[in-house]
Amino acid sequence: MGAGKTTKRMPRAVREQQMLDAAVSVFGRRGYMAASMDEIAELAGVSKPLVYLYLNSKDDLFSACIGREARALTEAVRAGVRPGLSADGQLWSGLRAFFSHTARHPDAWRVLHLHARTHGERFATEVAAMREEIVAFVTQLIAAAARDAHRDPHLPEGEVAGLAEALVGAAESLADWAGATEGVTAKQAAATLMNFAWAGLGDLMTGRPWSPPEEAGPEADPEPVADPAPVPDPAPVAQAAR
Repeated sequence: MGAGKTTKRMPRAVREQQMLDAAVSVFGRRGYMAASMDEIAELAGVSKPLVYLYLNSKDDLFSACIGREARALTEAVRAGVRPGLSADGQLWSGLRAFFSHTARHPDAWRVLHLHARTHGERFATEVAAMREEIVAFVTQLIAAAARDAHRDPHLPEGEVAGLAEALVGAAESLADWAGATEGVTAKQAAATLMNFAWAGLGDLMTGRPWSPPEEAGPEADPEPVADPAPVPDPAPVAQAAR
């Protein structure tokens, strides 16, 4: 297996990254439960005892993978949004960065979005923290876009947070779809979400939010059906007939 493959000495940090690369690949393809430490060591070109020496346990190795890939994804999204762009330009560049990263690193995306959420509270919590950071970042983008569009955006803080949550959720689902659909590029996935989201967000930014149709008020509710007339008690009638 991997034993005897560590003849070339290299810095610990470099060797550890090799192990994490191999682990992300195996975890992403097989899932946490089916992933084998032997396979991870073999793919990394090291012995299994060395993996345990560096990363302690399978749980700690999986957690290290989550942490590294979560940081990489959030950094990619932040770096993709260039200051000075229009509101739609910032959203477009951020979505391009997100879909480009998930397309280039499909195993890492599966680790974060699929496997980590289903194998224990510890891992789910780690992924939730990454997601909260991305939602907070998108919330800032939407709030800033509304302020730039007009001085009185009428967007309550809770509504902005809800829009960001919805947008991130849609991006996650679309990343899964793009990864499973042959021929869909990161640019196409980003354009799909822009077409879906910006038609509404664009109007919202300029003070033209969608409003639900007017609903009938309480006074316009249909009249309740009258209860049928009570049936007279036959006893008094029978007594009067005697």
